[in-house]
Amino acid sequence: MATELDDVMLYQVVVNHEEQYSIWFSDRPLPFGWQTVGKSGTKQECLDYIETVWTDMRPLSLRNTMEAASAEG
Repeated sequence: MATELDDVMLYQVVVNHEEQYSIWFSDRPLPFGWQTVGKSGTKQECLDYIETVWTDMRPLSLRNTMEAASAEG
């Protein structure tokens, strides 16, 4: 259940080295290992953006391993 506070908070979309996405409060320092992708807005706007761009939820290391195995095979 959303609260009034959720409606006024600004978030930013962040990504880690494994190309996994999340949202983070815009007014707080980023957690270690995460960087902003340049998208900010309401919680729902950020979640909608992630849904659009994060089409393969496998971590980057797994994708790379699978691609290498496929190329060998």
